[in-house]
Amino acid sequence: MEVKARAPGKIILSGEHAVVHGSTAVAASIDLYTYVSIQVHPSTENDDRLTLQLKDMALAFSWPIGRIKESLSSLGGPFPSTPTSCSTASMKLILALVEEQNIPEAKISLASGVTAFLWLYTSILGFKPATVVVTSELPLGSGLGSSAALCVAFSAALLACSDSVNVDMKQQGWLIVGESELELLNKWAFEGEKLIHGKPSGIDNTVSTYGRGGNMIKFRSGNLTRIKSSMPLKMLITNTKVGRNTKALVAGVSERTLRHPDAMNSVFNAVDSIGKELANVIQTPAPDDLSLNAKEEKLEELMEMNQGLLQCMGVSHASIETVLRTTLKYKLASKLTGAGGGGCVLTLLPTLLSGTIVDKVISELESCGFQCLIAGIGGNGAEICFGASS
Repeated sequence: MEVKARAPGKIILSGEHAVVHGSTAVAASIDLYTYVSIQVHPSTENDDRLTLQLKDMALAFSWPIGRIKESLSSLGGPFPSTPTSCSTASMKLILALVEEQNIPEAKISLASGVTAFLWLYTSILGFKPATVVVTSELPLGSGLGSSAALCVAFSAALLACSDSVNVDMKQQGWLIVGESELELLNKWAFEGEKLIHGKPSGIDNTVSTYGRGGNMIKFRSGNLTRIKSSMPLKMLITNTKVGRNTKALVAGVSERTLRHPDAMNSVFNAVDSIGKELANVIQTPAPDDLSLNAKEEKLEELMEMNQGLLQCMGVSHASIETVLRTTLKYKLASKLTGAGGGGCVLTLLPTLLSGTIVDKVISELESCGFQCLIAGIGGNGAEICFGASS
């Protein structure tokens, strides 16, 4: 049977960069997804293979199961109920398998994702022959949590294949994973994220795993708190298509803090206040349209203030400023999301905003070479489907 899983991307509504220095950050899932399907094949022993297809990139990687067993049997898997970090020795063995695939130089950044896949697959399912297909609505490397969504979707599909999540296989459509099983899934996804990013915060995979029904994540000093939004939010997400070096941007903020400790600590304190107020605004019920409009206006102001503080940190970019100027002409509030230095920009689309204005904004931004996506905030978290799905 074919097992499918999907997991949403994420945006950071407030607090990027400052969160590293103790400020509050708020993140939410979006209704743009990464999809993983797994078809486990009966073993024939002679020509058993594990194949990974990245449909959007027209790439495929394939390993004889015997070759994987030969390399990784000493790891002692599978152990689906015990999320485990990949040791340095195991990493070397997996990297050797990845290098055999001769990934094109232009796509070499995919190697870490393929490494995460092999670790998750062999740890959760062992050495079963299968075809795994990945498709995604998320642009890669743009700050929308594409790697975390991939790891969450991988983990969800693999755990379903291993019977480690309790869902009714007879039900149709996308099925919600149980609360206790989400914790297991999230821990495995985090192990995958570590192989891709080294020392991730855990925000991205947690948002992607739990982000259903308006759930958002408030993060401060290593503590993740799930909060629930009481209002519908829609964002225009503009992908500037400008690549950025996240580590260099984070280091740049730290260096600026060393040079100007008092000023930068004031910036971080202001960001902390914005994050706390934004979380309160989002959680407060809006009984009528007037209340909703007032809340949207508050969010716009908080986004604008946060963007100004991100500029103080030195993480904006000419492409981001172009988006800000364009949306400001239409009196819309925008801020970068993620590392900055390019990547994506969020623009809040108020409930009463006309479709004509949205079309004009998108047309103007696309004429600059940017990619525009409209996303609802609060995707459905990790979900599983057996057989056909929409």
